[in-house]
Amino acid sequence: MNAARDACRVNGEPGTVAGVDDRGLRYGDGVFETLAIVGHQPQLWTRHLDRLETGCRRLGLPVPSRGRWQADLAALALPRFGTLRLTVTRGEGGRGYAPPTAPQTTTITQCGAVPERPDDWWQTGVAVRFCETRLAVQPALAGIKHLNRLEQVLARGEWSDPGIAEGVMEAMDGRIIEATSSNLIIDQGDHLCAPAIDDCGVDGVMQAWLLDRAAASGASVKRTAVRRADLWQARGVMLVNSLIGLWPVRTLAGHPLPRSPWADRLQDELVRAGTALLPAVVRS
Repeated sequence: MNAARDACRVNGEPGTVAGVDDRGLRYGDGVFETLAIVGHQPQLWTRHLDRLETGCRRLGLPVPSRGRWQADLAALALPRFGTLRLTVTRGEGGRGYAPPTAPQTTTITQCGAVPERPDDWWQTGVAVRFCETRLAVQPALAGIKHLNRLEQVLARGEWSDPGIAEGVMEAMDGRIIEATSSNLIIDQGDHLCAPAIDDCGVDGVMQAWLLDRAAASGASVKRTAVRRADLWQARGVMLVNSLIGLWPVRTLAGHPLPRSPWADRLQDELVRAGTALLPAVVRS
C-alpha cells in the first residue's frame, strides 16, 4: 500500500501526479485552500469552499461541485488531526498563456501531518520581522488564494533564524497587508483592525472567523489601511491563519509589543470551538 497515494486524490482517483502540461504547474493558473483537520473533520469548511469558489469564478474556472470534495474526503478517511489542501487548476491547455475555451479542471485533495511548531509560540507569542519583498498591486487577484505564491516564497527566503516565526509584508506603497503565511489582527484599543486588501493580499478565512467572534462579543471591528506606525502604536498585534489559530506578536523587528487582551479571549474561542491546531486542541 502506498501511503502517499492513499493520502491524495487527483480528479477523484488515488494519485499524486498531475500532467506536465497542467496550467497549475506551468503558470500557477489555479487556486487552493489549506484547512485544519480536527476530530476527523475539516474546519471552517464552508468558509474555505466559499473562498475557493470565489477564486475559481474570478479566474474563470469551472467551480467543482461540493459533492466532488465530499467524495474525496470520504475516500481519504481523514485522520483525527492534520491538514487538508484543496487545489483546483485550469487543467491541461497546451502551450501559451491563452486559456482554453472549455477547460477541464484538475482537482487535488491532499492530507498532511500536523505542522511541528514550538508550543510557546501560542502561549507567549512570536518574534516577527518585516520583509523587504513587497506585494504587487493587482486588484483582479486581491483576496483570492491563487497558486502563484512567488512573492511569499521570496519573502520567506529572507531569513533562516528559527526564532523568527513570520515576516510582515507590505504593498509597494508601504501599506501593511499580511504576513508570509498568515493574516493580521491589530488591537487599536477602541477597535480591532484588519488591513484593507482592495488591491493585493489574501482574504483570510481564520481572520474573518475570529473578527466575527470578536464582534459578537462587543468589539468594534474595522478593515482599513494600515502602516508601520499603526503597529508600533497598537495595543497588540496578532497573527492568524487556519492552522495556527492565533499567535500574539511578542516582538516586531526586535522591539517588544504589548499583548492584546483579545489574544487570550480569541484563543479561548479557538479552544472551545476546536477550529485550529492549537496544542490545547491537538492534545485533547
